[in-house]
Amino acid sequence: MLTIVVQIFDIPVATIESFFGDIPNNISLSVPHIDFSQIQYYFAPALTIALLGGIESLLSAVVADGMIGGKHRSNTELIAQGVANIITPLFGGIPATGAIARTATNVKNGGRTPISGIIHAITLLLIMLFFGKWAKLIPMASLAGILIVVAYNMSEWRSFMSILKGSYFDAIVLITTFLLTVLVDLTIAIEIGVVLSAVLFMKRMADISDKRTDNVIDSDLIDDYSKLPKGLSVYEISGPLFFASARRYSELIQEVGIKSKVLIIRMRHVSFIDQTGIYNLQETLKILESKNINIVLSGIGQGIIKEIQQAWIDEIPQDNICNSFEQALQRANILLIEEIEENQHLKS
Repeated sequence: MLTIVVQIFDIPVATIESFFGDIPNNISLSVPHIDFSQIQYYFAPALTIALLGGIESLLSAVVADGMIGGKHRSNTELIAQGVANIITPLFGGIPATGAIARTATNVKNGGRTPISGIIHAITLLLIMLFFGKWAKLIPMASLAGILIVVAYNMSEWRSFMSILKGSYFDAIVLITTFLLTVLVDLTIAIEIGVVLSAVLFMKRMADISDKRTDNVIDSDLIDDYSKLPKGLSVYEISGPLFFASARRYSELIQEVGIKSKVLIIRMRHVSFIDQTGIYNLQETLKILESKNINIVLSGIGQGIIKEIQQAWIDEIPQDNICNSFEQALQRANILLIEEIEENQHLKS
């Protein structure tokens, strides 16, 4: 609409054409000459581009996972990107990565599967080939407005505030990464954020190496799960739940819980949890609860509760948070009985 107004009234504004030039309306195959004597000079820059491109694409996939509750296939993403970046230069293209803004826009408009990405690519190709002479007239101001809306929708400001209220270690990583993203560059922010997270993780491990998880009264005596009632499963998290292990634990919890009516998650050996662990656990429980699977948490230390209470502790009924495994079993049996009675009532 803004494009039409600008053209009718001949308003002098910046457009795609004035910023980036004409949009080509054809594709021509061109095999470049390869000078093998120069490969040694290009290897390091090429490796850097590949690594940064892979990081940004995987970050886009993680953002999409969080928005749709899915689980991306990292190897498939990277192999597909590599093949695409080998082929596109033959047609005048440049290296490309997954883009967070476009991914978020895609999801916000209903995209849920790889088909949406294929349709997106085909649409852009058709626009370039057949509608480029009109697309180049789009004002940059209209694109800026769309970008502002997309940026706000993907900002997750509630999660931002939740992290700031939690552990100061995670708050330091968040603020540092955020400022570097805004003031410097996303790829630099990711690299420094990962290094800083690793350093702070080692600091936290050193702090807890000489003490047990506090105020946990969960017994070690009950470890035989072979006699559990039908519909009840147990999964135990052993060790810290942090950025390096959170995704794997999330996958295992879903794998165990999906077959159950009630899932007990034992956390007696969780020495600490960071924001990535909290986020992954929260999203996992949401997925299971959406499938009508009841969750009971067992043996959470007081220090861990303090870490997560600002984020999502209220989303789980207090009756489903138990100090010991014995209490968790009692609560699970009650939930199983309630479900049986509810099913019988629906049948009658």
